[in-house]
Amino acid sequence: MPLVSMRQLLDEAAKGGYGVGAFNVNNMEQIQAIMEAARETKSPVIIQASRGARSYSQDKFLYHLMLAAAELYPEIPLVMHLDHGNSFETCKSAIDLGFTSVMMDGSLKEDGKTPATFEENVAVTRAVVELAHKCGVTVEGEIGVLGGIEDGHGAGGGGLEHVTDPAQAVEFVKKTGVDALAIAIGTSHGAYKFSKKPDGSVLKMDVLMEIHRRLPGVHLVMHGSSSVPKDLQDVINQYGGKLKPTWGVPVEEIQLGIRNGVRKINVDTDNRLAITGAIRKVFVEQPEKFDPRDYLKPAREAMKKVVALRMTQFGQAGHASDYAPVSIEEMKKFYAAK
Repeated sequence: MPLVSMRQLLDEAAKGGYGVGAFNVNNMEQIQAIMEAARETKSPVIIQASRGARSYSQDKFLYHLMLAAAELYPEIPLVMHLDHGNSFETCKSAIDLGFTSVMMDGSLKEDGKTPATFEENVAVTRAVVELAHKCGVTVEGEIGVLGGIEDGHGAGGGGLEHVTDPAQAVEFVKKTGVDALAIAIGTSHGAYKFSKKPDGSVLKMDVLMEIHRRLPGVHLVMHGSSSVPKDLQDVINQYGGKLKPTWGVPVEEIQLGIRNGVRKINVDTDNRLAITGAIRKVFVEQPEKFDPRDYLKPAREAMKKVVALRMTQFGQAGHASDYAPVSIEEMKKFYAAK
């Protein structure tokens, strides 16, 4: 199966009332972990790469690893998505390479740190939509600004400085034509999201529900949605790590979001924690080991378990064979007819 359109996956998720996890990658083992989890749970999947990941792995390595994943797991609908594109040029380079979906995060200026104006966001996102749709490529936009920083991207601080305004969300979708909308409801990038289990004072699910009420046909996206489980933190600290206590987004809150229009859920930190914990465990328990395979195999397996669990919790498990993939050429016609 070739790489497919994210728009198709999200449309199908909306019909089925479930969410689709979008998992960040930097290397081969992470892609393998996600694909094994997808096969085990029979899940469609979104694999995404940030600008930092593209730089780390190099575009051509990354793209051919994704082609290998599509070839080796032909039964899995697979999307290659650009996470947090910071400019028209970044998105264009991803489209030219073969990404089937891009995020234009115009909520921040091109430096990836400074909040942009609404008008600036609309202008750059609209330009990306016009280019991408001609190529059959899906576009995710963002309105509002998340807290924290990840891969050099983010405004820093907590998640409540720039919560999405529902009225602006409606105007943004109308003016840009995006396929999916990432919203800011108090979540943050990275591991240190909340200093206590989040409640309504820090996680604005009421804002999400209001946006869904106003935009019932729009696919919403939750960023910064790792759950940062205590057991994954504990493994790292047990084997020499020094993570401070922290809380992520509870799975039940994500499931509430899915019931209210969330179709894409970004997860990265949980997988990083799982990998690091597994590697630390080998280093401590088997210090004589030096073959990278001795610690990368358990790291890959640990990530696979987390991804498979999230796929089940988000509801995408069992839906890989629900539909035949629509080619990117067909998606060009779909967008041209709109």
